[in-house]
Amino acid sequence: LHLCDRRQRQMCIRDRYGYDDAGREKLETIWADVFQAEAALVRPQFVSGTHALATVLLALLSAGDTLVSAVGTPYDTMQSVIGISGNAPHNLKQRGIHYKEVPLTDGHYDLNAIKNTVTADTKVVLIQRSRGYMDRESLFPEDIAAIIRAVKEINSNIICFVDNCYGEFTSKEEPIELGADITAGSLIKNAGGGLAPTGGYIVGRADLVELCGQELTAPGLGAEMGSYAAGYRSVSYTHLRAHETCAD
Repeated sequence: LHLCDRRQRQMCIRDRYGYDDAGREKLETIWADVFQAEAALVRPQFVSGTHALATVLLALLSAGDTLVSAVGTPYDTMQSVIGISGNAPHNLKQRGIHYKEVPLTDGHYDLNAIKNTVTADTKVVLIQRSRGYMDRESLFPEDIAAIIRAVKEINSNIICFVDNCYGEFTSKEEPIELGADITAGSLIKNAGGGLAPTGGYIVGRADLVELCGQELTAPGLGAEMGSYAAGYRSVSYTHLRAHETCAD
């Protein structure tokens, strides 16, 4: 934080539309650096990790695109987002997005099955890092890297998206460093250090994060808007101190 030249004025409250919010921009610069990403969205407007994850999928997928879940069936709230459970309005399947999933083999991800399921036309591959409610081990960095390598061998343009909930700061490397194009999670869990009262984050390639900003707010508004109280801002900065510093 010191190396990033974080100033006291950036901690001040910014209300109304939130244009030109230097504190918000500085926080997201720090967050991107900590995760070794090109850009970040770190906002209290995300109501949960699922909201952040859904924002990514809705931003990056259009009718006719294919989403592949590489590590079995996602947990229940993501099933609703995709449309494989329940019938929530505007889920991905209702929007014309195709979905495939790679079953686990003896409780583990299966690289051969992933290679047989993912095709060159696949748009996004979802990699759920934590076990969720499944009877499998959570993914270690080497597992994430191996899955991403297998996908990129099929088509380097396929977007590898890691659901990082519960995985933040549990190892030295974060998903972007392992080859992921974009990752997202909740500030209520690890990333918030038990201090953030709400919110979520998205980090990754700048072009993809920009699309997510448009989905979070509205087309044409994007990441340039969004205000929040000084108290939230202070804890968002505070919990980063224990993890890493960055160069501006």
